Amino acid sequence: MYQFNYHKPTTLDEAAAQFRDSDDPIYLSGGMTLIPTMKQRLAAPTDVIDLQAVEGLTGISASGGVVSVGAFTRHAEVAASPDVVEAIPALAALAAGIGDKQVRNRGTIGGSIANSDPSADYPAAVVALGATVHTTSRAISGESYFHDLFETSLQPGEIVTRIDFPVPARAAYQKFPNPASRYAVVGVMVADFGGVIRVGVTGAGPCAFRASGIEEVLNANLTPDAVDAVEVPDAGFNSDLHASAAYRAHLVKVMARRAVATMLG
Repeated sequence: MYQFNYHKPTTLDEAAAQFRDSDDPIYLSGGMTLIPTMKQRLAAPTDVIDLQAVEGLTGISASGGVVSVGAFTRHAEVAASPDVVEAIPALAALAAGIGDKQVRNRGTIGGSIANSDPSADYPAAVVALGATVHTTSRAISGESYFHDLFETSLQPGEIVTRIDFPVPARAAYQKFPNPASRYAVVGVMVADFGGVIRVGVTGAGPCAFRASGIEEVLNANLTPDAVDAVEVPDAGFNSDLHASAAYRAHLVKVMARRAVATMLG
């Protein structure tokens, strides 16, 4: 790996100052996306700013119909949290299915959504649950947070501090995992907010999105079979050695059907 400067600040202000003073800096959270990207020389920052020692970025709480998760909270902690299991069991199940034990005990929710990796699981939940992403400077609606492949609303130097998830009446997440990495080839979360259905999709396109066509039919008829009537266009979908764009479009419908069936239980 090429040479870079490594920093380990203990406060958000220190991290921001180091970012401003560097030529081409990048923040490091769990490193599950960044480290492989750097190893493949797809990213070559001059400075890596490790947020691991910054206090106040971890923890989970639930109150007022909202589950708040600190950005540096590990996937394993989300999966095992009594607050998450009770309030949004679908979110706990999603976290439990990320990667393997090593990834779940190292990767963080903030790092996952900050990178907008197209195969990450959490973005489907951020979109489907209408989450709010809090940063060092503002609050961002989950619907407008993801822009494109590895592109979000975050401005240079902005740090995700926590994510607030509204609690649905019920929800479910289903994904078609890559057999080696368990990353989502396609993942779909369906959430029911008192009769209003929201559907978030990850893995299919460059970034997570709401499936408005599936939402429309499910709001009219909340059954797995209702999804069959939807035409999911594959224009702009990802196509690689794991799945073609057309196959991913097919998987969106299959995973949506399974999510609805699981949610109805």
